[in-house]
Amino acid sequence: MEELSMLDKLSSKVSEIIHQYNNLKNENETLRNEVITLKAERQIKDNEIERLAQENANKDMEIEEIVNKIENILS
Repeated sequence: MEELSMLDKLSSKVSEIIHQYNNLKNENETLRNEVITLKAERQIKDNEIERLAQENANKDMEIEEIVNKIENILS
């Protein structure tokens, strides 16, 4: 009888560990997907920052050209 009780306890503990494992496995998958999503969002933002920096550099060149034309006209 005591042996059956110990076996039941062991079975219960194993079931609990399997349940915890499955919960952690699901949580890990959720976190992995979140990391992938955040990396993709970061890449989009990095691309947008690069585009805006290039656009800003182009505007600076346009301003410099306009200033040079004005200086030439005034000279």
